[in-house]
Amino acid sequence: MTELWLVNETMNKGVKWVSFSLLRPFVYDVFKGMGVPDEDADICTDVLLEADLKGLDTHGVNRLKPVYYDRVKAGLQSPVTRLDVVREGPTTAVVDGNNGMGMVIAKRSMDLCIEKARELGMGMVAVRNSTHFGIAGYYAEMAAKRGLIGITGTNARPSMAPTFSVEPILGTNPLTFAFPSDEEFPFSLDCATSIIQRGKVELFARKGEELPPGLVIRSDGSTGTNPDEVLRDLLSGEAALLPLGGMGEETAGYKGYGYATVVEILSASLQSGYFLKAINGVNMGHFFIAIDVSAFTELDDFKHRTGDILRSLRAAKKAPGANRVYTAGEKEYLTSLERKVKGVPVNTSVQMELIQMRDELGLHQHRLPFEQTP
Repeated sequence: MTELWLVNETMNKGVKWVSFSLLRPFVYDVFKGMGVPDEDADICTDVLLEADLKGLDTHGVNRLKPVYYDRVKAGLQSPVTRLDVVREGPTTAVVDGNNGMGMVIAKRSMDLCIEKARELGMGMVAVRNSTHFGIAGYYAEMAAKRGLIGITGTNARPSMAPTFSVEPILGTNPLTFAFPSDEEFPFSLDCATSIIQRGKVELFARKGEELPPGLVIRSDGSTGTNPDEVLRDLLSGEAALLPLGGMGEETAGYKGYGYATVVEILSASLQSGYFLKAINGVNMGHFFIAIDVSAFTELDDFKHRTGDILRSLRAAKKAPGANRVYTAGEKEYLTSLERKVKGVPVNTSVQMELIQMRDELGLHQHRLPFEQTP
């Protein structure tokens, strides 16, 4: 279940809360200023701000400049997305994204999955030559909102070590599921297969806080806790993130390593794409699956039974000191209710990035609240 950084962020000096009504048109205009077409800019904005709405700050406006703006500016990815369907069957397709905007590639690929699933019960699309697509849960939930089961995964630039290794060779490779239920939010499990992902290391660096031990292994086998050093050493190969379960076999680190490998194979081998150390922020692979629940059972029955399962889990006996039991997607839903009113917490370094992009693109119609004099 995704960790939320709401409390830690608001305690940081200099954090300002920015309303979605102000942030959405600004982010949209930044994407437009990068050369992203209107409809695609709307998709990119929606995916990015959905992360912030749910409290997934590692993948929201924190990523706008270093991942999307800087890569487009450097010519690493194209702001104009051209999708080529290079192979297709009744329930399957292989799509080449030509290193366009990952959010656009992913949304259109899941749309194709859903279309095929509606017609024949299931749909799967494998994607090659894509780029960072934001939160994986966005696309799985596209299916869940339509009464289908959604599954997706992606490989990523090397940052995680296999069990018994210290070499960053696997990506954090999320494996994501979303199921419709009779509750106000779907069951939505969106997790990296590493204990911590690069984006959370970046958050620790922005906040000037040490990482807890046991998340990162250095080339000499010691644990890394300085986030700035970890980010530097991930690039040089001197540090690696640990898989779910941690180091070695005692706490079952092989499980996270194994699931990450599953995602790597489905993201690369199905579509003859790049893998492992050939991934450098572009040329990424994804996979998307949509399953029509009504091909198996009545949708209302599935939703009600799924809701009963989730409610039973939340009613389980609590551990001493625990206030409640959550199910996947619940914390994000509760955070979204608060943030719809309160907005997005933006720390000082991201504030400077937003101002920089605004000025470089000449978006002077946007006045950001943290520029105002008290």
